[in-house]
Amino acid sequence: MGWETNIIFPYNHLKKYVVIVGPHTSGWDFIVGVAYRSVLQMEKARYLGKQELFKPPFGFIFRWLGGTPVDRKSSNNLVDQVVEMFNSKDEFAIALSPEGTRQKVEKLKTGFYFIAKKAKVPIVMAGLDYKQKRAIFSEALYPTDNQQEDFERIHAFFRAIQGKFPGKGLGHL
Repeated sequence: MGWETNIIFPYNHLKKYVVIVGPHTSGWDFIVGVAYRSVLQMEKARYLGKQELFKPPFGFIFRWLGGTPVDRKSSNNLVDQVVEMFNSKDEFAIALSPEGTRQKVEKLKTGFYFIAKKAKVPIVMAGLDYKQKRAIFSEALYPTDNQQEDFERIHAFFRAIQGKFPGKGLGHL
């Protein structure tokens, strides 16, 4: 597909982390992201997906690709459930979209942040830059007690990255 593949994921030494992948503007992001996960040998990285994706006839594919279904409509304390996943494993990584949708958003969701903070793991930002056709990774961000400052660092990372549909991206944050 023309994407750069001679990239090294700088955090394979970490045993646990949250990866936030953005900007999420297209269904192609999933395909590109899963391809990069394979190329970069990120075997421990899993992802959460809306439960509708995991229904027959194709649900087994999403599980096989490392997915865990979640019910986005109920308040089932998802943050604590994912923190428990981190606490029950020696090595674990979860990939999430900070927007929670492919549509343009005015602010990022905060679940990924609270998962990382409660599990005491870093956040790694991964940008899928469609303009340059490459993945870009941030420094590991360990959540602090200053959520506003942490989110400014997250926004600053994603602002310059162009998604497949730039108008739905995060450049305005």
